[in-house]
Amino acid sequence: MKQISLTLLTLVQFVCSAFAAEDLPALHKNDVVVFQGDSITDGGRAKTGNDYNHTMGQSYAFILSAQIGALYPERNLTFLNRGISGNRVTELAARWKTDALDLKPNVLSILVGINDLSRLTAEQYEQAYDQLLADTIAALPNTKIILGEPFLLPVGKHKDNYAAEMVKLSEKQAIVAKLAAKYHLPLVSYQKAFDEACQKAPADHWSWDGVHPHYAGHALMAQEWWKTVNQFWPTE
Repeated sequence: MKQISLTLLTLVQFVCSAFAAEDLPALHKNDVVVFQGDSITDGGRAKTGNDYNHTMGQSYAFILSAQIGALYPERNLTFLNRGISGNRVTELAARWKTDALDLKPNVLSILVGINDLSRLTAEQYEQAYDQLLADTIAALPNTKIILGEPFLLPVGKHKDNYAAEMVKLSEKQAIVAKLAAKYHLPLVSYQKAFDEACQKAPADHWSWDGVHPHYAGHALMAQEWWKTVNQFWPTE
C-alpha cells in the first residue's frame, strides 16, 4: 500500500510539473478566462444554480482551470465555462452578447465546428465565424482570443466513413486556420495532437465516439492549449 501511494504521488507530481513547466505570462492577476463552444467544452457542466462541484464540467476547460488555479493562486483568476452541447457557430452567435461579451473576458477560448460539419456549408461557417470574431474584437479590443481546431477521430460510427468525413471537416479546419491568421490569433491544433497521440495508443483510447474525448483526450487537449498559449504569448 505504501508503494502504491508513493507511485500515485510521483504520478501527480509528474503531471503537475508538466503543466508547470511554463509560466503562462498571458494570464494576469484578476483575469477572467471564458471557454466557449459545444459539448466538448460543455463537459456536462451545471448551467443553473450554485453547483460549484460542476461549474466547469468535465472537459479540457476543467483540467486547465484546475491546474492553473492550483499552480498560480496568487493571480486570482476566474474561469467560466459557457460551452453548450450541440451548438454550431450560428448558435454561439445568437447568445454571444450574454455568454461572451457581457462577461468581459480577458481571455476567450473558442472551440466550435464539429456540429457544423453537415449542417452548415463552409461558406456559412466562415461568414458566421468571421462576423463573430469581428464583433468580439470591436467590442473587446484588448481581449486575448484563442481558436481551437475542430477535430474527429476514427471511432464508432465515424470509423468506416472517416476519410470522407475528414474531407468535409478539413474545410472547416482550414477556415479556422484562415481566421486565426486574419486576426492574428493563436490556433490550437487539436487534430494534429490527436493524430500524433494515435501513434501511441488507439483512437478509442482518446475518444469514446470519435467526437467526444475520454479523460485522456481532454488532458491531451489541455496540454495542447497550454503549449499553444505559451508559444503565442511567451512574454507580456
